[in-house]
Amino acid sequence: MSSSEQFEGFMVHDIKNWTTFKKDKFKPKTFGDNDIDIKIECCGVCGSDVHTITGGWSEDVPTPLAVGHEVVGKAIKVGKSVKDVKVGDRVGVGAQVWACLKCPQCKSDNENYCPHMVDTYGAPYPKEACPDETLSQGGFSSHIRAHEYFVFPIPDAIPSHLAAPMLCAGLTVYSPLVRAKVGQGDKVGIVGLGGLGHFAVMWANALGAEVTVISHSPNKEADAKKLGAKHFVNSNDKDWAKPLAFTFDFLLNTADMTNEFDIAAYQSTLKVNRQFHQVGLPDKAIDGIKPQMFMANGSSFGASHIGNRPECLAMLKLAAEKKLHPMVETIPISEKGCAEAVERVKNNKVHYRFTLTDYDKAFGN
Repeated sequence: MSSSEQFEGFMVHDIKNWTTFKKDKFKPKTFGDNDIDIKIECCGVCGSDVHTITGGWSEDVPTPLAVGHEVVGKAIKVGKSVKDVKVGDRVGVGAQVWACLKCPQCKSDNENYCPHMVDTYGAPYPKEACPDETLSQGGFSSHIRAHEYFVFPIPDAIPSHLAAPMLCAGLTVYSPLVRAKVGQGDKVGIVGLGGLGHFAVMWANALGAEVTVISHSPNKEADAKKLGAKHFVNSNDKDWAKPLAFTFDFLLNTADMTNEFDIAAYQSTLKVNRQFHQVGLPDKAIDGIKPQMFMANGSSFGASHIGNRPECLAMLKLAAEKKLHPMVETIPISEKGCAEAVERVKNNKVHYRFTLTDYDKAFGN
């Protein structure tokens, strides 16, 4: 199979049968001067994949669809204008494969907020990028094609199966931490210890913060401390927030069940004029939020979307230098393997991320 003509992936054809994956061929976007083709070695499994294929975030899901946006592999073809990647390099791709790179957002290192951005899967390319408006397909596939700006060199010190989850989960929590200028001596609360949360604890600790994990799962306290947390709070306890009033410089919520939270209790733990920041995105709307909740400490409620290229490169450098390794389980990619992975992520039966491996066995050399 010529990578320039067609790729092959494990694809979902119907969101009502979201654990049924079938291997199908698909056509990638037209190869451009700034594009890179990557032969995939492994791909992380993200909660976003599950929210997408189950229709949790939207029932308007373009199928057939190969999800996966935590890709690591080898560059096998580079466009004539590509500067920083050569054939044979080990590289990664996260949750974005294209942006216009011309708008004010892109020019201010906010390409992850480009109004024309293309998600790694399930997004139509604009005609500027691809004349036939091809739909992007993700990393549960033999290859991926992406613009060079969204292709990141992977440091030698990070094994591929550990690097993959960093490219979405890791970056999604790293970006708000560094944009909040989290550093030495800051008190940071991390809500939830899962695929996102365990990265957030590692990064916040590495940045010098004193980290508190807030979780409804008391059995995760040992992991929280192992990852660098100094304190652990069980949010099932009555009045758990009262001793934490005016404590945190930054509160990062990584759980995707915010619609069930007592938002006022979380807001009360912030210092004056600090933020409760969302990266966990629930399927349902958050009801009952009133401005009065934010008045007692002048706090705010925000959210963010992945991160930019400089942040991704800095994150990978930090992980390599400090030997920061996430907790990752691996599953060989196959129809059965994909089904097992997404079902266990849906049911929170993973410790704490999955990476799909053995791509050569599934797709050949």
